[in-house]
Amino acid sequence: MPSDLDRIHLHGHQFRRYLTHDDIAAAVQQVAEKLNRDYRDKSPLLCPVLTGSYVFAADLSRAMSVDHEIAFVQYNSYQGMASTGRVNARLPFDSRCQGRHVIIVEDIVESGTCMAAMLDRLKQLQPASVAICTLLFKPNRFDKKFTIDYIGFSIPDDFIVGYGLDFDGAGRHYADIYILDE
Repeated sequence: MPSDLDRIHLHGHQFRRYLTHDDIAAAVQQVAEKLNRDYRDKSPLLCPVLTGSYVFAADLSRAMSVDHEIAFVQYNSYQGMASTGRVNARLPFDSRCQGRHVIIVEDIVESGTCMAAMLDRLKQLQPASVAICTLLFKPNRFDKKFTIDYIGFSIPDDFIVGYGLDFDGAGRHYADIYILDE
C-alpha cells in the first residue's frame, strides 16, 4: 500500500498520518542495534505477538544481525477501539521458551494488562531471561510494575492503525501509522 496518503478512512472514521514508513524504519533499525548489542552470543527467541506485531517483527528480524529464532504467540484483549479487559490466549508460549532468552515483540503496549498475563504464563516455562520489545508505547496508559526494555516510539493515548495495527481487521496493510483524527 502506498505511503503517500495523508488521510485514510476506516469503518466510518477518519485517520491522519502520524508516523511515516521512513520514521518507522529508523526506529526499527535503532531497536535492532540495541538488541544486537545486548544479545550478542545469546541466540534469543523472538516471540512476536500476533496479529498486530507481524510487520514490525519481520522488519526487526531482518534488521538483527545476531542469530535468533522466531516463535509466534497470539494473545489479545481488543475489540473495536477498546480493550475488553479480558486476555485471550489463542496461541500461548510453549516449551521452546524454556531456558531461552525470550524477547516478546509487540506492536503496542498500552495499559500492560495483556502483557502482564503473557509474562505470568511465560514465567511458568522458566526462560533464561525475558525482555519486552515494542514498536509503540503509551506511557500515559501504562499502569503496571514491569519494565518495557526496548521502545521504538512513545505515543499519546490515541487510537492508531497501520503497519500491522488494525481497526476491527482493517488498516493493517498501510506502510505508515495513522492516528484517529475526529
